[in-house]
Amino acid sequence: MKVIKQQSRIMTNGLQHIHRRSPADSAGFSLIELLVVLALMIVITTMMWGFGSESRQHAAQRDCRQNLEKVYLALQIYANDFSGRLPASTNAQTSEDPLSLLVPRYSADTSIFICLGGRDPGLPSGVSFANRKISYAYYMGQKLGDVQQPLMSDRQVNTLSKQAGEQVFSTNGKPPGNNHHKYGGNFLFGDGHADLTPPQLAFSLVTTQGVVLLNPKP
Repeated sequence: MKVIKQQSRIMTNGLQHIHRRSPADSAGFSLIELLVVLALMIVITTMMWGFGSESRQHAAQRDCRQNLEKVYLALQIYANDFSGRLPASTNAQTSEDPLSLLVPRYSADTSIFICLGGRDPGLPSGVSFANRKISYAYYMGQKLGDVQQPLMSDRQVNTLSKQAGEQVFSTNGKPPGNNHHKYGGNFLFGDGHADLTPPQLAFSLVTTQGVVLLNPKP
């Protein structure tokens, strides 16, 4: 009888030990599986939405057009106050100088001056950015209303006049002109519409007398 009881206790203890281990073993195995799945998701997300990914840049280009259209509204209000003239700054070297005149009176929303496709830091809301950095180029001296003449654009490779077929934005995703990596950029025109163009222009950009193209700070 003693032998039977001892064997019974051994079997009971063994079953209890197995019962205690099983959840831990199962949980440990599930955690490894979960980590593997998470790692794969991170890799896939990074590939799809990394800085240079085409899908991310196409989404950013749409947001960028909306930004430029909002800036156009601020330019309209400014022009109404200054007999049709747009912001200008004597001896301006970069687009920040004249465009900062829009803030805060004509636009307190400074986020519209930053391209979401690039890596420029955000701006304090409602504060002039004259001493900071924005994402967009500006044709200082231009007027409202002309459907053919640009008012602003994404950062360009340089500030020279350009003919159709010439490079205006980065072709390899490297600066300058790489707001949208290597996928072109947007132009805001005098009538308020914004269009996307590839890195090589589909139209000519010859600045008229009195108009100066200003890139933002590098």
